[in-house]
Amino acid sequence: MDYQDYQSAHEAYAYPLLIKQLLNRAKVASKDQKIHYADRLTYTYADFFKRINRLANVLKSLDLQAGDVVAVMDWDSHRYLESYFAVPMSQYILQTVNIRLSPDKVLYTLNHAKPKVLLLNAEFAPMIQDYHLDVPSVEKVIWLDDGAFDGAPNAIPDYMHSLCAGEYEALLAAASEDFDFPDFDENTIATTFYTSGTTGDPKGVFFSHRQLVLHTLGITTAFALNAEKQGLGYGDVYMPVTPLFHVHGWGVPYMSTMIGIEQIYPGRYVPEKLVDMIEQKGVTFTHGVPTILQMLLGEMAKRGRKFDGLKMIIGGSRLTEGLARTAVANGVEAFTAYGMSETCPVITMSTFNQKEVLSEDEDIIRRTKTGVPVALVDIQLWQGGERIDAQDEQSTGEIVVRAPWLTQSYFKNHDAGDELWQGGYLHTQDIAHINREGNLQVTDRLKDVIKSGGEWVSSLEIETILSLHPSVADIAVIGVPDEKWGERPMALIVKKPDCQETKAEDILALAEQAFERGMIPKYGIPSQVRFLEQLPKTSVGKLDKKVMRDMFAKGLFAE
Repeated sequence: MDYQDYQSAHEAYAYPLLIKQLLNRAKVASKDQKIHYADRLTYTYADFFKRINRLANVLKSLDLQAGDVVAVMDWDSHRYLESYFAVPMSQYILQTVNIRLSPDKVLYTLNHAKPKVLLLNAEFAPMIQDYHLDVPSVEKVIWLDDGAFDGAPNAIPDYMHSLCAGEYEALLAAASEDFDFPDFDENTIATTFYTSGTTGDPKGVFFSHRQLVLHTLGITTAFALNAEKQGLGYGDVYMPVTPLFHVHGWGVPYMSTMIGIEQIYPGRYVPEKLVDMIEQKGVTFTHGVPTILQMLLGEMAKRGRKFDGLKMIIGGSRLTEGLARTAVANGVEAFTAYGMSETCPVITMSTFNQKEVLSEDEDIIRRTKTGVPVALVDIQLWQGGERIDAQDEQSTGEIVVRAPWLTQSYFKNHDAGDELWQGGYLHTQDIAHINREGNLQVTDRLKDVIKSGGEWVSSLEIETILSLHPSVADIAVIGVPDEKWGERPMALIVKKPDCQETKAEDILALAEQAFERGMIPKYGIPSQVRFLEQLPKTSVGKLDKKVMRDMFAKGLFAE
């Protein structure tokens, strides 16, 4: 008797790894737990499950077929969370639209994915005013209206009437709360979104149900194994400050819903309101880029208070030692996770061992490490197509990775997928080294590494050193042309408001000291420093060094 005969004879359930399976625990154990949309709406998980069913019935009434794309343009809301489940569970593909891209790029992503239904926040309606030309694939729009919660609903524009199926809450209220989500192939595409690359058009990344379920389990394991101050437990209160349009909010909304913990979705990110919600609703767990952490710290400083042990994962850009010290001193348990859009995203995380007794300096370094691989992730360092086995914190190579949740290609762009995967590993284009404990440390992007006098200089390492100066609020180091050395580092620095008198030589003294201690080579000391009001960032808050190099080429950093 083979396996199929055995399974059939016993009527065993094959259990496909579908997103709907993530709800099984919460349906039993968390029915009375709360989900909040800012200060506008609160309901229980039991209501949440009914609302998912109602949304599925609304979508079914719009004559969608399996495999059709449903796009969402919204701030972080309860509607977005409901779409995370109802859309892919109905065998449609969820497109999370990056509303922070320029309007032409937003329209590019919509026209590339070709959604048939668009869930559209009223604030973004002007982007598709001439919808017959702008997004011809869209057959129906579901209107999302925050004004209705405030007693001032937005009128649906005349040009939208023929396209609009109705307002979201009204449609859900009129729909049945019963829906039987079917089983289907776990390798079915569940989601797609577009990377905010600094060159060319955005590329569509996509993930299957199986990949999303396994990623959820993988990161849940990583948090469970961390110490209490950095882990995630049933008593935590979760609020994202990573946009839900970006890599599924780093996968944490799926994990939080699977566990069944209290969740708050804050809408548009306004510093005052974010800190209000953290304090008033007792938020204990969040995640975001360093810029968001700086924003939260700045707002709390205005209030003359500190956070109370807020756990915050930092990704997207490096968590510098300077920012980590400031965070910890102000009650934020900041630590690092690493990944990229194509990796779903998390593949490494800082680890905390309760048996280790570390000094304050050692603890800060641990928090800023890129981290160790999470369960099921195979990470290697390659140089010139050959694997580097040394774990000596000196030997560097490109991070290549295998995991069961990595995107296999790009949406409708297989040629770009072939470039991503070479030799059976996904190539991240990040340079790193690794220590004896398995801690990875990213030292630079291939495209950002500075080559001076024939030697590589890590821009991230120089940024970390200079960030320790108390006057530095934000920093980026880029390579600029040099007749003698080919390239030399230039430091672009944003000073803290109360440190405007600080001079360049005061900050560069830290690099000089690092050279004297043998930490960096002489050519690693920046040859130029420029002070800016702000640093260019991508739509998801990452430092945009391509824009910085372009600005230098145009003479915008001239003294």
